[in-house]
Amino acid sequence: VVVSTQSTGGLAMATMDIIQLHGGSPANFLDVGGKVQEAQVERAFNILTKDPAVKAIFVNIFGGIVDCKVIASGIINACTKTKLELPLIVRLKGANMDAARKLLASSGLDIKAFDQLNDAAKAAVQHVTN
Repeated sequence: VVVSTQSTGGLAMATMDIIQLHGGSPANFLDVGGKVQEAQVERAFNILTKDPAVKAIFVNIFGGIVDCKVIASGIINACTKTKLELPLIVRLKGANMDAARKLLASSGLDIKAFDQLNDAAKAAVQHVTN
């Protein structure tokens, strides 16, 4: 079971479709919305990690309105506070994505970051099926 977190409903549907295309089973999606702040990302992780059926978390954000750096900071805080042990696959595109990617890379956390949606979806499914 792969759970995906997106910034829009349309992106959520596309993400769920591509997960299925690669043989995965998306359990749910969580639309964090355009005005998301770090605390909301943390709450999202708290919700997702309480479900024992969840085997991986896939964060796919298009930062048109959403600031990718805010998402990255929220992810780092959430991983630290929840002591995340699930595979975490992240794709960030858009506003402040370079700064966000640097934050994730320098966090010291086991976050698999991808540039392309297809590659990220494949990785999410592989983490669940292997």
